[in-house]
Amino acid sequence: MSVPADDKSRHTGHIICKIRRALIFADDIVHVLVAVALLGSAVFMLILTASNFQSMDISSILLVINDVLFVLIIMELLWTVIRYLKRQEFSLQPFLAIGIISSLRRILMLEAQMSMKEQSEFYPLWELGMSTVIVFVLVFAYYLVNKVDREKTAAKEE
Repeated sequence: MSVPADDKSRHTGHIICKIRRALIFADDIVHVLVAVALLGSAVFMLILTASNFQSMDISSILLVINDVLFVLIIMELLWTVIRYLKRQEFSLQPFLAIGIISSLRRILMLEAQMSMKEQSEFYPLWELGMSTVIVFVLVFAYYLVNKVDREKTAAKEE
């Protein structure tokens, strides 16, 4: 006895829906595990950072600043995962913020390294200049993304 074509396509569609739901569930599980790993990493990094407060010299203070900025980067990544899990619209802003924080972190470390050396080297100055340019470009991009988002919001309200 043959099954009508309409019943076959309905049955196939039902199976595909079940598979799709299972894949979405698995994707959510992986994202939750990533979120937990990011949170754990941030907490571990903060605990590790506390050990740098044992001596209050310049290098330990710089390490604390570096580590705290790294924690901020981790938290921006975590927020991106949370937004995904909440099914919110994708946004470039967290990635631009991560880039800005990373570049500022590098600038601070280069400045610290250069201030501790007697003579200045060309390479750190070049890297410092490039990092500064990157910060300005990313800040400008962040401004443009915010402006576009505000215009979208205003257009939706009208």
